[in-house]
Amino acid sequence: MAQNKEITFPVADPNNPYAMPAAMPSSVDHAARSFAVDDFPQPNRKQDEWRYTPIERIDEFFDTFKPSGATVIEVSMIDGSALAEGITLSQVKIGDGLSGSVSKPCDRVSAVEWNSGATATVLELRGEIAQPVLVHVHGAGMDLDAFHLVIAAADNTHADVVVEHDGEARLAEGVEITTGANSHVSTTFIQEWSANAKHVANHRIHVGRNASLRHSVVTLGGDIVRIRMDQDFGGEQGDLNMLGIYFVDPGEHIEHRTMVVHNHPECKSRVVYKGALDGQGAHSTWVGNALITPNAPGTDSYELNRNLVLTPGAIADSEPNLEIENGNIIGAGHASSVGRFDDEELFYLQSRGIPETEARKLVVRGFFGELVEEIGIPAISEHLMAVIDRRLARGESDAMAQVLEDK
Repeated sequence: MAQNKEITFPVADPNNPYAMPAAMPSSVDHAARSFAVDDFPQPNRKQDEWRYTPIERIDEFFDTFKPSGATVIEVSMIDGSALAEGITLSQVKIGDGLSGSVSKPCDRVSAVEWNSGATATVLELRGEIAQPVLVHVHGAGMDLDAFHLVIAAADNTHADVVVEHDGEARLAEGVEITTGANSHVSTTFIQEWSANAKHVANHRIHVGRNASLRHSVVTLGGDIVRIRMDQDFGGEQGDLNMLGIYFVDPGEHIEHRTMVVHNHPECKSRVVYKGALDGQGAHSTWVGNALITPNAPGTDSYELNRNLVLTPGAIADSEPNLEIENGNIIGAGHASSVGRFDDEELFYLQSRGIPETEARKLVVRGFFGELVEEIGIPAISEHLMAVIDRRLARGESDAMAQVLEDK
């Protein structure tokens, strides 16, 4: 006579979802990482990675090219003085030294940048650096060019780095950022390109144990700007704060993609991106991804995107994605919105004698103001608010010109 067998049912382990047979690996685990261009397919709009991007406008970045070398790179302290003690600047053959040490390229355009460029600019930081370092990237023409920047902060470093882009360019850019243990670093990337400039970039970021990084991206100009950011942690209790500001004019496409990977215990991340769109054909895209792996208990993660549509005819795509593979976390969440002016705010300001055009400016300034201040560099904050004011004024002038033309 056969003995009865006890039937057991699998029990979910919050720290290891892969223990359940039905559990599937994260889609991020399958993403290609390679220095070889041919390991990535030619982009098309059917691929999730490219479905919001007007790829026909940047297809020159899909195959390796010979860089023009026209882009001008200048590095100094933010007041224009020579680099301070604790800062080392060097040029290396791409692939040598610290270049390529953070992670491999994650899409075709970043692999193309890696294989097209010959050298990498390496900025090493050590100790307490009193004032921000300024990396000025000036586009001097529309011939295709490539630029690779490595920012490496040693253990226990406190430093700020500002990277400014301006001029005319068609630039493929790769940025690698690594921060050592117990360091506190901020990096601010500002894009104020001319109206016809094209800029595709990939930021690969590694935050050290018990380190904090404030990574800010401000995009205020360019025909098409597409920046992808991929990050992970190098140890427990890392702290990442990603801030984004963008202002999109008629016909421009501005796209930001963030990928935060929680792969160590007790790390924290905050991603906050805000954008304003003004004019027919203005198009913004924000895609935020956060992954919490099984070996990251105690994670605290949140991402937020807000879009303010100033005029009809603008389009804002906003897509937050959250993958949680660990039930033992402090919190994880996301939110996004696309909307017009708040009528109550405008009514409140106008009821106190403020003209409608000025009221709209005040609302937009308030919308961006908190993030601008959080960047934490006064000279940059003042400059950004002045630029936003000019963009609003330009939008009003264009609208008035259209009214007169219609008459």
